[in-house]
Amino acid sequence: MRLAIVGATGLVGRAMLEVLSERDFPVNELILVASKKSKGEKIVYKGKEKTIITLPELINKNVDTALFSAGSEISKEWAPKLIKKGCRVVDNSSFWRMDNRYKLIVPEVNSSIITKKDFLIANPNCSTIPLVMVLHALHKKFQVSRVIVSTYQSVTGTGKKGIDQLNNEEKNIQKNEKAYPHSIYRNIIPHCDAFNEDGYTKEEMKLTNETKKILDKNIEVTATAVRVPVIGGHSESVNITFKKSIKLSLIYKLLRSYKGIVVQDEVLKNNYPMPVFAKNKDEVFVGRIRKDFSLEKTINLWICSDNLRKGAATNAIQIVEHLVKNKFV
Repeated sequence: MRLAIVGATGLVGRAMLEVLSERDFPVNELILVASKKSKGEKIVYKGKEKTIITLPELINKNVDTALFSAGSEISKEWAPKLIKKGCRVVDNSSFWRMDNRYKLIVPEVNSSIITKKDFLIANPNCSTIPLVMVLHALHKKFQVSRVIVSTYQSVTGTGKKGIDQLNNEEKNIQKNEKAYPHSIYRNIIPHCDAFNEDGYTKEEMKLTNETKKILDKNIEVTATAVRVPVIGGHSESVNITFKKSIKLSLIYKLLRSYKGIVVQDEVLKNNYPMPVFAKNKDEVFVGRIRKDFSLEKTINLWICSDNLRKGAATNAIQIVEHLVKNKFV
């Protein structure tokens, strides 16, 4: 396996390296790629120094699989070039997700649809992944009809700029370059990504459209995405309405038996999912599960997961593991 990570110096790229090492992924040659300004930098992987190269240099190498996490414009330009050379691409940007030619994959949900012909596979949004896992656990039995989701998204979702702004504001350090239009320290901002003309943000529409593509086009989804001064993971408050009558005990059973989900729900012991607990973990944590007394066949629940891990790096690597397991690479 000759594996390239494009965007290796970013938060997700570094998380990919951590996950590869932890899972002892079989790599014969690991190629780390970043922008020109990072060329020549050294990153240590499993005790060995790896030198950063650029994308034009990568094109001249033989690569089996490339993990992209360098933004939509990079994926748009360079993924097709690598695919032409026979390299499979797992892309973490939003550029290819809603393209009907390519599959949008959460391995626990729909890895079975991947075939040997798939040379580009899209990795879903970091908030979509935990949401569709929870919905998938319940959908077959109860048929999800409508979802209302409010996200509480970590500054890590904006990369180093988001973390730097939070840390600088906390220390009262004034910097001109900011990730957000308002202070994030001791504040929350109901604004993730750019606004569309209809008043929804692109992030909110990613949750809507990606959930439909991955799970069921007939599920109605509406979202509000909020940035919070948290480092550790994204949280989601979710209201789910089903077509069939529900039984809370069975909902607990289905969630507890679902691979990758951990039910953390002992409210009398103050045990429920929190970003501080989800940080650096690959599981999706679910709690505060309860019936919605205002509407039949409806529940409320709370989700937390590390957006850099299962929300990005781990999910992408699980896709590659699936390719290897099925001898597609």
